[in-house]
Parts: sequence; structure tokens; C-alpha cells
Amino acid sequence: MTDKKVTLTLQNNASVELDVMQGTLGQDVVDVRTLGNHGLFTFDPGFTSTASCESKITFIDGDEGILLHRGFPISELATHSNYLEVCYILLNGEAPTQAQFEEFRTTVTRHTMIHEQITRLFHGFRRDSHPMAVMCGVTGALAAFYHDSLDVNIERHREIAAFRLLSKMPTMAAMCYKYSIGQPFVYPRNDLSYAGNFLHMMFATPCEEYKVNPVLERAMDRILILHADHEQNASTSTVRTAGSSGANPFACIAAGIASLWGPAHGGANEATLRMLEEISTVEHIPEFVKRAKDKNDSFRLMGFGHRVYKNYDPRATVMRDTCHEVLNELGMKDDLLEVAMELEHIALNDPYFIERKLYPNVDFYSGIILKAMGIPSSMFTVIFAMARTVGWIAHWKEMHDEGMKIARPRQLYTGYTERPFTSALKK
Repeated sequence: MTDKKVTLTLQNNASVELDVMQGTLGQDVVDVRTLGNHGLFTFDPGFTSTASCESKITFIDGDEGILLHRGFPISELATHSNYLEVCYILLNGEAPTQAQFEEFRTTVTRHTMIHEQITRLFHGFRRDSHPMAVMCGVTGALAAFYHDSLDVNIERHREIAAFRLLSKMPTMAAMCYKYSIGQPFVYPRNDLSYAGNFLHMMFATPCEEYKVNPVLERAMDRILILHADHEQNASTSTVRTAGSSGANPFACIAAGIASLWGPAHGGANEATLRMLEEISTVEHIPEFVKRAKDKNDSFRLMGFGHRVYKNYDPRATVMRDTCHEVLNELGMKDDLLEVAMELEHIALNDPYFIERKLYPNVDFYSGIILKAMGIPSSMFTVIFAMARTVGWIAHWKEMHDEGMKIARPRQLYTGYTERPFTSALKK
């Protein structure tokens, strides 16, 4: 809080003085909480100009292309850290010592198995169910199995629930995939890294030994880091809203998964792959680029530009290098990957894209990497949810740790005024 004020003049010439709040970074915020005392509320569809909470976790400056987790730049975290260390930072606010990290890693690793009865839940879904539908249902069902950590008012319960969610998400995500293709579930291994364990559970079978490729393991780890948190996006706001009622953490994260499933949010890399499939070959690219430049054509190039970042997506720089590392390692010849690389070249060199800052974003590159790994597009958003779980938990815990108020947005009512009712039922 600062001593800065703004004055709002009303139609009757009365004035309302409002405080201006100032964070450590970012824009100042006008505190409008007292407007209700004057019979007024703000109107902000989508909450794009409204700070719904105070947070110390993640900061984004879209104009400058900055993304900080607890003050640490995303490029440094993705290059010099690993996913579990980033998880520790998001949850605890500081980088861990070696001893703290080992304790944290051990706790997460030793709780990756899920209750055996949960594995039977998968068989209640159709084989052709979308993996996100299964993921949403199974995550919410965790509350029916782990009764000992559901009291959100007890700090230790919140901590236990956080570890359980972080530990078990990769296991459940891999099981969603295995179930969809009719293969047996592969149980977690404590000798593998978080990312390596996930890849093993995805691709191993009982028939032969599966060795995790270290290049692909590091690529998956970076994908998880780069999607770990992104401030007050739709799914994070959903988790906070659900949590504001005192709902259990498993239900809150299931709500976040449901929100993430929307094509305008977590489905961007899946949409990118569908676009590449529509273009199909390099020879067709000029036609589609021409369509993308035509304002009267509904076709849009997916994976370019970002609604938050008006400059280059800071996550895309790391993801671009990782993408090329994976493609070089696999030495793959694939029409869609060739289309993607040619589109990248055009976007980085064509004045039309440069002037409009339509650079390839993190979803563009992550979709290419996941496809190259052999992961179907239906699993892309599941992996996004697995990565984002720690961000959701961090915001959920912060809300509880610092005191919460139940979410209750107001509305601008534009329906009928009061009118008499006449029943159509015969008397």
C-alpha cells in the first residue's frame, strides 16, 4: 500500500477517494473494494483489468517478455535447474539447499504409487475416452481414497495433499495413456528422475527393457518447467475460486484440469498439431501463409504470438533450442515436422510476422517435441496439466496460508425487471 490516491467523481458531483496499491513489480492497482459502500461496482468481463488476489509466486511482464518464478527468470530455471527444484521454489519461495532438495525429491519419489483400487477406476471409462476426461475424473476421485489430508484448515494436511498430488500426477497421466491404447499399466520406479519416470511409465512394456533417452528426458523436464506456472490464468483462477469455498485440494485441482481442457487455454499445442496436419506438406505452406495474412480469411496460424506476451515468449527461446536438440537426436524425417520447421523459419524472417510480433510460442515448440517423442496429441493437455499441478498447488496453498475470502463476483444484470407470473398449468 502506498499513500497514492485516485478520486472518482460521481454524477451527483460527489467524490470517492480510492487507495492505490503498489507491488514490488508491475502496474499499480486501484483498490475498488469500498465502491460497494457507494452502490457501485466495476464491470470487467474476463477480469483482464482486475487483480483478483495478491500473490508472491509468479510475475509476468508481457510487453517486455519477462517471466519470473519467485524472482528467478524462467530461462535460468529451465537451463540450470530441474522440474523438482522448480517445484520446491514455487511451493516454498526460496531455492533449496542440497539437503532440502534431496529430502523434497525423496518425498515426492516415494509417493508416486497410487492406491491400487484407483487403477480399477480406469476400467470404468470407455477405451476411446479423451485422456483429459479420465484425468479429470480420477484426480477428483483421489479425495475418496486419501481421507487423512482433507482438512484444509490444518497446515500439515495441506502439505500432505500437495505432495500426494505432485507425486501421483505422472502416474495417473501415464495410466490414462496406457489405458487408451490397451496396454498394461507400468508402475513408477524410484531410481528414475521425475521426467524419466514419466517417460518410462508411458513407453515401457513388460515384454522388454525400456531405457530412457537422456535427451528426451531433459526435453520432457524442460516442458514441465516451462509449464509449471503462469500467474492468474483461467485454470489457476479456477483453482483459487474453487478453493475459496474450502473445497478439498483434489477437487480444486480437478476443477483446474477441467478449465485447462478448454481449447482456448490448454489445448493450444494440440491445436497447433491439427494445423500442421491441415497444411500437411511444405509445398502447401505458401497457400496457408497467404490465407493467414488475409484478414477476410478465418484461417489462423496456431502457435504464433501470445495473448499475454506482446514480445517474444521467454519460454519459447528455451523450448526452441530443446526442439532442435530432440529432432537432431531422433533424426526423424516427418512431413509435419518439416512443415513446422519451415513455418518457424518464415515466422522469424517474414516482415509480416516480425512487425506484428507473431513469433513461435512455447505451444508451437512443445507440440512438435511431444509429437517427435511419439506422444499422441490427445495427451498433450494431460502433460500440460501434470506440469501445471505444482503451480495450482502453490496458489492454493498461498491462498490458505495468507487467509482467504470466498469468491463472489458481481454482475451487471440486463434481464427483465420484475413482472407478474401467470401459470400455463390447468387448474
